[in-house]
Amino acid sequence: MSESILIVDDEKIITDLTTMVLTSRGFSVHSVSSGREALTAVATLKPALVLLDYMMPELDGMQVLHALRRQYPDIYVVMFTGKGSEELAVELMKAGASDYIRKPFNNQDLVDRIENVLRIRRVELRNRELLEEREQLLSEIADWNRKLERRVDEKTQDLERAQAEIIQAEKLGALGQLTAGLAHEIRNPLNAISLFAQVLRQVLPVDSELADYPQRIITEVRRIDEQLVRLLSVSERPHGDKLPVCLAQLAQTVLAEFSEQIRQQKVIVHAAIDAKVPSIDADPVELKQIFTNLIANSLQEMEQGGTLSVVVKVSNGSIQARISDTGRGIPRENLYRIFDPFFTTKTRGTGFGLPTVLRVVRSYNGRITAGNQPGGGACFDIELPHL
Repeated sequence: MSESILIVDDEKIITDLTTMVLTSRGFSVHSVSSGREALTAVATLKPALVLLDYMMPELDGMQVLHALRRQYPDIYVVMFTGKGSEELAVELMKAGASDYIRKPFNNQDLVDRIENVLRIRRVELRNRELLEEREQLLSEIADWNRKLERRVDEKTQDLERAQAEIIQAEKLGALGQLTAGLAHEIRNPLNAISLFAQVLRQVLPVDSELADYPQRIITEVRRIDEQLVRLLSVSERPHGDKLPVCLAQLAQTVLAEFSEQIRQQKVIVHAAIDAKVPSIDADPVELKQIFTNLIANSLQEMEQGGTLSVVVKVSNGSIQARISDTGRGIPRENLYRIFDPFFTTKTRGTGFGLPTVLRVVRSYNGRITAGNQPGGGACFDIELPHL
């Protein structure tokens, strides 16, 4: 398809002659006789080039040239002029004309000048397309780089999580071996102490100042034994019976057990628990420890009030639970340590609660992650398969 040219001249003989010359060379030619008609025609035809007379009534060539350059930068303009001063030539070129032709003109010179301008136009438009393609490619490359960086970050985080899980598993395994041996070695002397205390309780007179000491000894022995049991539960899975357990009901049950503490601390509870969550075969005592320990931790962080959120739902083929609070949150330096056995920042804590939760979740091929909420407070996300 040939490039179209619009001729704008108020002299009919000029438009007729120019049209004849350019049509014979294969150009698609249109003509108008005024500046206003030119602007209307350009809007419709979108010609490649406008041959524009400099001297015209109403809107002169310079006014039309300014309008075309503002509105249609891809349309090139060649000016017709009866004047040939250098000052005018400079003025026209500064205004945006690609060339100018003095009247009267030579037909071959007219064609040569027009073909040269159109050739330059094609080159410049192609260069512009190439620059746009280049910018587009650079943008796509930058986007690919961002996506690659995100994927690298995600994979790095996955590797860090996997490494952390391996380390945690090794710690729990080592703790299991240690506690099993310690429990055996400690319980033997504890049993002996308890037996001697019971004997003393029987032989000491009731009115003796020492009468209540044996019972105190027995109580402390039981407390030590309870600590041993809790320590063993961190590293070893209890052998409870597996039953169909509904986590939604379990979460509601645990919330009900903490209801008095929640009321006294003036904590607001937001529970979004899907009753249609499917059951899983598990030890209900074990699974209950998840919610009990996490909710207890949250309430310890909100003794002066706050908001406790408990979410249980099904998503992507797994049961997902989130327990979050509006407490102080988890210090960044502690995020990778909170599941370590014995690690605690609480004066009354033993460091057994979260390791126990981790052990239970993993024993059912689940995952747990800890973090902080944007508005403050800690959150724990748990994922358990149910299929």
